[in-house]
Amino acid sequence: MEEVWFARIMRGGGEGSLDRLLPTVNTGLSPRKRTTSQCKSEPPLLRTSKRTIYTAGRPPWYNEHGTQSKEAFVIGLCGGSASGKTTVARKIIEALDVPWVVLLSMDSFYKVLTAEQQGMAASNDYNFDHPDAFDFGLLVPTLRKLKQGKSVKIPVYDFTTHGRQKDWKTVYGASVIIFEGIMAFADKDLLKLLDMKIFVDTDSDIRLVRRLRRDITERGRDIEGVIKQYNKFVKPAFEQYIEPTMRLADIVVPRGGGNMVAIDLIVQHVHSQLEERELSVRAALASAHQAQPLPQTLSVLDSTPQVRGMHTIIRNKETSRDEFIFYSKRLMRLLIERALSFLPSQIHIVQTPQGQDYEGRTFHGKRITGVSILRAGETMEPALRAVCKDVRIGKILIQTNQDTGEPELHYLRLPKDIGEDHVILMDCTVSTGAAAMMAIRVLLDHDVQEDKILLVSLLMAEMGVHSVAYAFPQVKIITTAVDKKVNDLFHIIPGIGNFGDRYFGTDAPPDWSDEEMDEPSY
Repeated sequence: MEEVWFARIMRGGGEGSLDRLLPTVNTGLSPRKRTTSQCKSEPPLLRTSKRTIYTAGRPPWYNEHGTQSKEAFVIGLCGGSASGKTTVARKIIEALDVPWVVLLSMDSFYKVLTAEQQGMAASNDYNFDHPDAFDFGLLVPTLRKLKQGKSVKIPVYDFTTHGRQKDWKTVYGASVIIFEGIMAFADKDLLKLLDMKIFVDTDSDIRLVRRLRRDITERGRDIEGVIKQYNKFVKPAFEQYIEPTMRLADIVVPRGGGNMVAIDLIVQHVHSQLEERELSVRAALASAHQAQPLPQTLSVLDSTPQVRGMHTIIRNKETSRDEFIFYSKRLMRLLIERALSFLPSQIHIVQTPQGQDYEGRTFHGKRITGVSILRAGETMEPALRAVCKDVRIGKILIQTNQDTGEPELHYLRLPKDIGEDHVILMDCTVSTGAAAMMAIRVLLDHDVQEDKILLVSLLMAEMGVHSVAYAFPQVKIITTAVDKKVNDLFHIIPGIGNFGDRYFGTDAPPDWSDEEMDEPSY
C-alpha cells in the first residue's frame, strides 16, 4: 500500500563546524550493508533527530473546473560533490515553513550498472561524476510529472550494489519541489522545468573533506579509494561539467548552508511566488452552477416508502445513536448495490445443476477498489466488503482549514496500481463538493481513469452534485437523496446533521461543516 503524509518541519539544530566534518580513520571500519539514495519507509520529506514533524494539510492545487491551475514551484540546486546542496535544501525547507515541500535527489537517478561497470566501480574506476552516469530519460519525465501535481515513483538507488532496489518510493503532493544534484543544470530539458536555479559554491578543500567523511562513514569506502576517485573523476568533472553551469544560476550561494542571508532572500522570493498562486476553491464552488438541471451522470435511489422511511429516521434529531447506525447501514447496503450496477459487465454462460445453460453477467474489469474519505466515509466500507469479496480498500483524509475554509489533504493510503481499477469513492455527505473534488483529483493524479470512478454518498446537496459533475463529467454520482440548499456554513438544508458525530457518538464543534473530516476513527 502506498502511504503519503503531508508534514511541517519545525526548526532546530545547527550545522556542525568544519572539524566535525573530518573523518575518523579506522582501518577496522566495516562498510554499511545497505546505503540508498533515500529511505522508502519515510514520508517524502525530512526527518532528523533534532527536528519534529507535525502533520499539516495540502490545500487545493486545482480550480473549480477540477483542472490543475498551478504547477509546483521547482527550485534547482546545483554544485560540486559535497558542496552542501542537501544542507541548503534543508535550510530552505525549514525557513519556508510550509507543509507541502518535496525534496528530490538526483542520486536516485543513477543508471543501473552492468556487471563490467560494477567491477570498475568496485575498484573506483567508474566515473559517477559524468552526465552519462545519470538516467536523464527517467529523471526529466519524472520531475515534469511531479511538477504537474501527479503521483510519481522514484527509484531507490543502492550505492553498495550500484543498482536500484525492487521497491520504488511513491512521491505525491508538492507545491514546492527542491531538486538537488551535481548535474542539476546539465540537461536543457531539465533546465526548462526549474523555476529558480541556485548554485552552491563551496571551497574545494572543504568539499574534499566532506566527501571523505561521507564516503568512508556512510558508503563503506576506504580513504585511498575515495582520494583516487576524487583526483581521477570528481575534480576534473567539476571543472569540466559543473563549474561552467554556475553562469546559468539565478542565485549563487557561497559557503553553502551557513549563508543565511542568501537563504532568507531565496525564501522571500518563493513565498511571493506561492502567494500569487493561492486559490479559493470552495468560494468559487458556492457561487457556481446556480439554477441548473441535475446532470445525467447522477443516479438517485427511487424514493420508495422504504427509502423514505429510513431517511425519516436518520434525519430526525431525536433518533438514538443505535437507531441512526442501524438505518444508515441499511441505506448504505442499498446504495452500494445500486453503485455496483453501473460497473461494466459481460455475458457469462454457466451450467445449472439441471445441466442447462444460463446466460448471466460477470464483472468486466481488472479489479474493484473502494476508497473512503475519512472519517465518515469509512462507515460505508462494511457494506462494500459485504457485497464485494476481496475488495481492496484505500483511505483519504481531508479536513477543512478553519482559517481559510478550504479543504486540505492530510493523508492518503491507496492500494498499489490503483490506476488499473474501477474505484468506488465513498463519503456520507457532500455539500459544496469541495472534499469530493479533492479526492477525485487525488485519484486522477494516481492515474485512475475518470470514467472508472463512482462517487457514492448517502446525502448530497444540489451544489455538490453540480460541482462534481461540472469538474468531472465522466464520474458517475450515486446517492440516496439530493437536498436543494446549503447554508452560509456549508450545512446541507434540510440535511442530516454531522454524520460522523452522530454515527461515532462524538460532539460536533459549533462551526462544523458537512464536509469537514475529523481524525480517523481507528
